Amino acid sequence: MDGGTTAALVETWTRAVAERRLVLGIVGLGYVGLPLARAARERGFPVLGFDIDPAKVEALNDGRSYIRQIPDAAVVAMREGGGFEATADFERLSEPDAILICVPTPLGRHREPDLSFVSRTAEAIARRLRPGQLVVLESTTWPGTTREVVKPILERSGLVAGRDCFLAYSPEREDPGNLEFGTTAIPRVVGGDGETALALAAALYGAIVVEVVPVASPEVAEAVKLTENIFRSVNIALANELKGVYAAMGIDVWDVIEAAKSKPFGFMPFYPGPGLGGHCIPIDPFYLAWKAREFDVPTRFVELAGEINAAMPRRVVESLAAALDSQAGRGLAGARVLVVGLAYKPNVDDTRESPSLRLIELIEARGATTAYHDPLVPVIPPTREHAALAGRRSVPVDPAALAGYDAVLIATDHDAVDHAAIARAARLVVDTRNACARAGATGPTIVKA
Repeated sequence: MDGGTTAALVETWTRAVAERRLVLGIVGLGYVGLPLARAARERGFPVLGFDIDPAKVEALNDGRSYIRQIPDAAVVAMREGGGFEATADFERLSEPDAILICVPTPLGRHREPDLSFVSRTAEAIARRLRPGQLVVLESTTWPGTTREVVKPILERSGLVAGRDCFLAYSPEREDPGNLEFGTTAIPRVVGGDGETALALAAALYGAIVVEVVPVASPEVAEAVKLTENIFRSVNIALANELKGVYAAMGIDVWDVIEAAKSKPFGFMPFYPGPGLGGHCIPIDPFYLAWKAREFDVPTRFVELAGEINAAMPRRVVESLAAALDSQAGRGLAGARVLVVGLAYKPNVDDTRESPSLRLIELIEARGATTAYHDPLVPVIPPTREHAALAGRRSVPVDPAALAGYDAVLIATDHDAVDHAAIARAARLVVDTRNACARAGATGPTIVKA
């Protein structure tokens, strides 16, 4: 498509969307980009996927998936008729009509935003940007990123955003492992850099997802994403804090939450755990706190929640040490510990920011040896923060093997794991997810942490 007058452009774009002639480019084919590519293909759009990892590109072009929730058959279906192609050749960024940026936005060493992936992607786009293209940032970030970071980079091309090319922000809302709400069933918030950009982005997403929620600006859309995940972070932190308070009183927080959620209004259940994982909830609060400092505005509540959740792995290890002391008359030094569940949440193979990785490091720092069992994560993948753990393999669990461990620590409660059988065979179980109770297993060798 070529640029033109605003009215003509919107009309031409809307027609191309309706006729599925619009070519989508998706940069970053991970847990966000690949489900989005699948959704777009299922709605009939041609998709060109970009990724810097040649192994991913090769796998997808061969009809193979590397994400559990997307089977190989789905990739094969995407490839039918030449409607989907993956590439590591960023020279081809001039081909799509819309480019959707789905790259990571991690934290740096000092919990500062790391926008290097976004900036490099924007630079790659700018070198090939052509009139009429729409660029949409989907990566989670601080309010202002789209117009303060991405827009100036794109305009180095000589094209002016809002006149020659168009820019919007639409936060990803993926929930890996959620069988009820897939990509197309989740409404999309869209904020455009100008009315034309909003109209183009809304038309595009409206053809892919169930509902589009237009907002006043990219900054509002960016703030929506942070607010959603900070809401969860704060409430999980509250549950984690209440767990410690109630435990000191001899009250089971899981019983409290189960009863409290019977109230049909004014309460929403959130549950404690060994720490937060995934790419959003452990990171998003710090993006907002960092940006707020520019305006000299404190974010004490937000930061406190982040600190409480970040401290949970250490609290769990202390509980494990105390349980070993009281139940087995020994400390962590020299103990053998099995960590059950490596993924950051149940029923996914995603280990990003998983508290299990931190738990293993903390346990081994206390002189214990560890192994892990996770049927969905057979091998620990390489990570920047936990490089020393890469390559370790999941061990099988059976009564004989379990008897060889001084303690079993349940960190993630996959449905595929028989927690009742583990409780029966293990000498000591430290359960951070209430998995044993939900499986009907009780007894003095089960400690909730």
